[in-house]
Amino acid sequence: MNFFTTPLAFLCALGPLIILHELGHYLVARLCGVKVLRFSLGFGKVIWSRRFGADQTEWVISMLPLGGYVRMLDDRDPATRAMSEADQAREFTRKSVWQRIAIVAAGPVANFLVAIALFGSLYMVGMDEIGTRVRAMEASTPAYQAGLRGGDRIVAVNGEAVATYTELRWETLKAVFDKGGVRLDVVQQGGARYSATLPPAALAGKDVEGDVLGELGIAVFLSPVTIGEIPDPAGPAARAGMQPGDRVISIDGKPVADGAALMKLVGNACGRTLEFVIDRAGRTLTLAVTPELNKATNLWRMNAQVISQPEMVEVALGPIDAIAAGARSTWQQAIMSLKMIGKMVTGQISLANLTGVVTIADYAGKTARMGPEVFLSFIAVVSVSLGVMNLLPIPVLDGGLLLYYSLEVLTGRRLPDRVVELAQSAGVVFLVMLMALALYNDVNRLTQPAPTPSTNTYVRCPND
Repeated sequence: MNFFTTPLAFLCALGPLIILHELGHYLVARLCGVKVLRFSLGFGKVIWSRRFGADQTEWVISMLPLGGYVRMLDDRDPATRAMSEADQAREFTRKSVWQRIAIVAAGPVANFLVAIALFGSLYMVGMDEIGTRVRAMEASTPAYQAGLRGGDRIVAVNGEAVATYTELRWETLKAVFDKGGVRLDVVQQGGARYSATLPPAALAGKDVEGDVLGELGIAVFLSPVTIGEIPDPAGPAARAGMQPGDRVISIDGKPVADGAALMKLVGNACGRTLEFVIDRAGRTLTLAVTPELNKATNLWRMNAQVISQPEMVEVALGPIDAIAAGARSTWQQAIMSLKMIGKMVTGQISLANLTGVVTIADYAGKTARMGPEVFLSFIAVVSVSLGVMNLLPIPVLDGGLLLYYSLEVLTGRRLPDRVVELAQSAGVVFLVMLMALALYNDVNRLTQPAPTPSTNTYVRCPND
């Protein structure tokens, strides 16, 4: 099933974004009076072609569906040079520099508008997201030392209201990037409020590629543990008499708040028989469970599904607030992308974070299987990424062209054609190198062993 879902989801995610990006160029070009010769979805050999409209614009689908282009009348190219006097007035390079800037910028702007529309639509429909209630933390963690306590709910970071874990992580990452501290406004379970402040030193050196909140000791609150499926009738859980629906209260006299606590206790026992106190339909029972070692993974397991879910909140807004929230989410994603690119350029984070179409396809398949809300949110993020990428000042990309025209505005004259040609050639080489690196990272990432799922009861013994 995944074999068919992933490529189909990839095409459904990337195809419309490419079309809308190129439509942005096409529509603004038409508004500026430029004649469009071809609108292509994909590159390379044409596999389908039709002509429409008064200008008989050729609409084509090409063999390589990894982009697209709009070909306009352009005297710099002999194949697209205006031949008649009427066409010369509709030729691209004869338009004002501001019109050319508008035509080139229209593609990325279209991507940002698509992201705003998608995020806004999701906010209007209502999205279930992980909330900001936190689980109990170790006394040695920065969050605990700052005064944060388990079971409480974070409602603002540095004065910015947060209602979801995604917003909490974003505001914290902003503080890490800005090398500042974090002031958390917190609501206790009884309704009382307090503030917990993490100084800049607590955030310094945190890995923005990893679990920043986890490094600070801030973890998602999880529900009490309920036992789900027990796949092996001869496994430790089944032998002990455990049944689906059992709620774990304690292990060896230690309370079990959630699945993470259970995993830690099982792992620390390293195969020793454990006394589980469970609640089964209102009756309290004691079961002796002896975890077994999975030799393939060197992890201890009791071979039962552990159900311990995060607390969810529904985010639903009216049309105006939803569009505003969509614009804010788009802006935040764009800024985060730019900061990540900047840190890769300066060597502050690894180039291994650069991803390409293989990773996009992989995530498209995964998010499609998780439901329409998650898939549409993923498409919105990809749309922002496409907009940001195309605005990078790299020759052959929209951002490179905008750089040329910006210099023309500043100097009052166009760059020499020879300079542009050399820059375009260098840009092609650079872009091919980036694509090769992204492909290498994609393949390397997909061939790495998958991490142990957090819902499992596998835990590595500390003495191993």
